[in-house]
Amino acid sequence: MNKFSNTVIGLLNLLTLIASIPIIGGALWMARNSTTCEGFLQTPLLVLGFVVLLISLTGFVGACFNVAWALWLYLFVMLLLIATLLGLTLFGLVVASKGGGSGGEHGLGDYSEWLRHRVDDPRNWMAIRSCILGSNTCNKLSSWTPLNYLQRDITPIQSGCCRPPASCSENAQDPDCYRWNGAPNVLCYECDSCKAGVLETARGDWRKLSVLNVVMLIFLIGVYSIGCCAFRNTKRAGADYSYGENRMTKIQPRWDYKMWRWLEDRKEQLY
Repeated sequence: MNKFSNTVIGLLNLLTLIASIPIIGGALWMARNSTTCEGFLQTPLLVLGFVVLLISLTGFVGACFNVAWALWLYLFVMLLLIATLLGLTLFGLVVASKGGGSGGEHGLGDYSEWLRHRVDDPRNWMAIRSCILGSNTCNKLSSWTPLNYLQRDITPIQSGCCRPPASCSENAQDPDCYRWNGAPNVLCYECDSCKAGVLETARGDWRKLSVLNVVMLIFLIGVYSIGCCAFRNTKRAGADYSYGENRMTKIQPRWDYKMWRWLEDRKEQLY
């Protein structure tokens, strides 16, 4: 039973080690694609893949080969990962708490200041705009019939970026009405309604990510607890002291004890 936790940690890290290979492969495959949207995800995926690979390798070696320092490093990095994931989860819940206008209409003022700052940055918006153009999101609406609009769900980006703002039909003095242009590469991509549609999509993604983060936190905390047991077993296996109900002394002492005994024997031979 003392080695059960080591076996579980070794098996879990072997599985995550194998799972990190498709993540790295997917990021490298994206590097060959020049589209802006996929290139934007390349670096985070590579970093995530290599971090998971290194952590899993360290935990696997420490648990299966009784390497105490490797398990200590593994637990330390796991603790940092849990703290980071907890902070990211709380941040995501705060970011996703604002937004979601009534009746499907979204305004920039409905969202958190952090999200608004992301889309107000011209460099960020140029990248987002290129993503929307490259995805042909608005081209899909050109073939829709009035019946399609009733039967299908229109996304926030399609509603805000591909059509004139609803307020323009009421002759309201909305600045977006002057930004609208029927050209396929212009449409309402510079409208506040388009930015709000992007923020609504991001808000939905953050909420889904927060739920996933909570599940991952529970899983990582469980793995961390098992890892602590494995670390204790590894330290006990490498120490020269009595343990257990029978108080039996360890048969194979640690390497430093052997070195000390060898030095003592050499001194006795010399003197």
